[in-house]
Amino acid sequence: MTTLEDGTGVCSKGPGNRERSSLRLQQAFITQNEADSSVTVWQSHLICLNFFKTSSQARRRPCFSLNRKIELYEMGWNLKDGLRECLVAAAPYGGPISLLKGHNRRSPSARPQLEIYSSSGLPLASFPWKSGVVKQLGWTVSDDLLCVQEDGTVLVYDLLGGFKRHFSMGNEVSQSQVLETKIFHSPYGTGVAILTGALRFTLATNIDDIKLRRLPEVPGLQGAPSCWAVLTQDRQSKVLVANGSHLFILDNTACTPVTPPGLSPQASSIVHMCVSFSYKYLALLTDSGHVWMGTSNLKEKLSEVDTKIKTPPKQMAWCRRPKSQQPSAVVMWDGLLIVVGECKETIQYHLDDDSILVPELDGVRIISGTHHELLQEVPGACEEIFKIASMAPGALLLEAHKEYEKESQKADEYLREIKEQSLLSEAVRQCVEAAGHEHEPETQKTLLRAASFGKCFLSNFPPEQFVSMCRDLRVLNAVRDYTVGIPLTHTQFKQMTVQVLIDRLVYRKLYPLAIEICRYLKTPEYQGVSRVLKHWACYKVQQKEESDEVIAKAVSVKLADAAGIFYSEIATKAYESGRTELAIKLLEFEPRSGEQVPLLLKMKKSPLALSKAIESGDTDLVYTVVMYLKNELNRGDFFMMLRNQPVALSLYKQFCKHQEQDTLKDLFNQDDDHEELGNLYVKASYKEQRLEARIALLQSAVDEYYKAKNEFSAKTTEDEMRLLRFQRKLEEEKGELLVGFSLHDTMTTLLSVGLHKHAEQLYKDFRVPDKRFWWLKLKSLAEKEDWEELEKFGKSKKSPIGYLPFVEVCIKHHNKYEAKKYVSKVTPEQKVKAHLAVGDMEGAAEAAIERRNESEISTVLSRCSATTDHLLMERLNRAKATAVKK
Repeated sequence: MTTLEDGTGVCSKGPGNRERSSLRLQQAFITQNEADSSVTVWQSHLICLNFFKTSSQARRRPCFSLNRKIELYEMGWNLKDGLRECLVAAAPYGGPISLLKGHNRRSPSARPQLEIYSSSGLPLASFPWKSGVVKQLGWTVSDDLLCVQEDGTVLVYDLLGGFKRHFSMGNEVSQSQVLETKIFHSPYGTGVAILTGALRFTLATNIDDIKLRRLPEVPGLQGAPSCWAVLTQDRQSKVLVANGSHLFILDNTACTPVTPPGLSPQASSIVHMCVSFSYKYLALLTDSGHVWMGTSNLKEKLSEVDTKIKTPPKQMAWCRRPKSQQPSAVVMWDGLLIVVGECKETIQYHLDDDSILVPELDGVRIISGTHHELLQEVPGACEEIFKIASMAPGALLLEAHKEYEKESQKADEYLREIKEQSLLSEAVRQCVEAAGHEHEPETQKTLLRAASFGKCFLSNFPPEQFVSMCRDLRVLNAVRDYTVGIPLTHTQFKQMTVQVLIDRLVYRKLYPLAIEICRYLKTPEYQGVSRVLKHWACYKVQQKEESDEVIAKAVSVKLADAAGIFYSEIATKAYESGRTELAIKLLEFEPRSGEQVPLLLKMKKSPLALSKAIESGDTDLVYTVVMYLKNELNRGDFFMMLRNQPVALSLYKQFCKHQEQDTLKDLFNQDDDHEELGNLYVKASYKEQRLEARIALLQSAVDEYYKAKNEFSAKTTEDEMRLLRFQRKLEEEKGELLVGFSLHDTMTTLLSVGLHKHAEQLYKDFRVPDKRFWWLKLKSLAEKEDWEELEKFGKSKKSPIGYLPFVEVCIKHHNKYEAKKYVSKVTPEQKVKAHLAVGDMEGAAEAAIERRNESEISTVLSRCSATTDHLLMERLNRAKATAVKK
């Protein structure tokens, strides 16, 4: 296949003749009358019940939808007996085909063979079936294969034959056995409906969220119903059952009899039924050979046609394109397929006896042992352009372009005719739309060239539709290629979306094509190339052929510039595949430690996980690893590992300080860290309520401090013990609550309650600095306003803190009289401040002048009043001037 950049690509049809046209031409070419022209008019490839005899007849709307049968592939498989002895299921939207060969064999030695093929017949997977008897095969919306067994067990495989999971349809199904099964698709996912041997229906609407529903019994049902189908109505899945000529709808609560409007009275039994792809329409085939078509709610009849065949068919399906106004269904017997529509005539096709029908969104695929074909209602644009004697704008534009390529003046005549009707824009639109519905690349190119030719004569034609169609067709031709085998129509492609198509290519391991399409369509990086590369990498690491180094290097090179890919996810796949060393190598490329560490722990690589967590600098991540190791390892190994990681050990110690004191003690003991043990005992002592226990812990702390040769801490702790004993003794003697107070608070309390001797004893015993004790006693006496004791204290000996504090304390407690007693004792440097404190301006001035200090004189001047201290201010100013000169 050529690349996407080469036009619209080449879609090969099969291994034998890939250049051959995919259309079986149904009508002869109509040649022009001109003798100088050997070019034929485009073949219509339309199959009509009544050929148009005159131009007036050609303009009428036919009573039957026009259909065409397109050959998609010559099948690449080599089936000796065709599909006759196989259980077959094909996925919609051009999906894969599964075959179970020999499923009717009961011999244990001859096992059935399950094979999966692409739509072109290329093998995808094959393996012997070793489980139970299979009643039905089917495909999910995500191309997973469902195998429903006789006991109600459903096995799920991917399209490459890998087993994914299994589930059961319930005990009742297992006991009664499966009689018939239908696998259906609804807006909620893929569902499974089962008719059991007890003639009861069990339904699961979504196999990804199994909720089994047992439907009500059908009245009068003595054996298997003649036919039944699953409907999706009113956001609910229901079962339509035919018992003879009677129809019943089964829902969650009731069995409701229904009657199709206008059903032929000749029918005594309904032998087959089918629901349209969208669940909007229903077709019933009666034993009289009549096909009734109507809405699935059985409220409106669309048509009824007599097939004139009363034998029960093999299959029946709808063949109706979206938004079509005409009903169309196909009924297949051995070797014969009949298309029925609104009118009474039918179209007949002769098929291989082993053919099967696969309903699609806009047609029916026909698969046989040798060919794969698509039968569909002809799209409106194709019908308008290619039907015989068509005068549609698109047909005229196509002829104009043909004449232009032949350099004929008729091209101008055709264009003029289109322009005169102001239909050139419509002509271009028809050609573009028709190109999208064609499967042959040459036909696509011809239509697009005609559209491009017509655009040249339009000044304001929007190019988006043309450009989009060219892109879509290049993608479609690439995936339709025989080697890929996804024969999507343009309608299906638009319904499926590009993202789903990329997913399906990825599931088939067609990574180069998926990447090329993503780049060509310019899909967002995270939805396109990066996503495909991620799947490729996950697939690559599961391969056993190459070494860890080779795979790790290949993955890192491929993903180097890809955005949004996490190596941890790929490493997880490698680990799940049993390649632990490869997973570790891939984790080296993962920049996020938060993604590395959990997987390393899962792989039992605890030392490496701890190292990565520490390198990240994330304390929470380190704590996560440490807690994991604590639970996984024995205590000795755990401590040994932490000792080799100082950062982790430090963090764990911080944790233990708040949560696990006993563990912290064990850590310090193991490391012979006596100083930290002493600190631990000291902290623990403050949590004890009993004094004896507290002193015992402090004694243990003293012992540890001496072992650590920390004499300062040991002496301090011993002082604390002496203080506690002293406090307890005073509590017993004086009744004051003192235990637990600091030395400072203890002396303050004793002074405040008048126990000066005991306070002085502490002052001497604990060698409290003189200044500190004088301050404590000064403040305590002032707060008690014991001025007499304060005066005695001040005269007891020379104050180590001076006497200005005495003045300030008295002023603070509003006793200026007492303050004046200490002014005379203040040192000369503090005289001015003391006199100002007691409000003695004269004394402050005298002191300042005597010291001839300019700053002190200025301070006194700032406190003087201009009205009352006029003379004093003059005196101070003269003294200030003298001090400045000096």
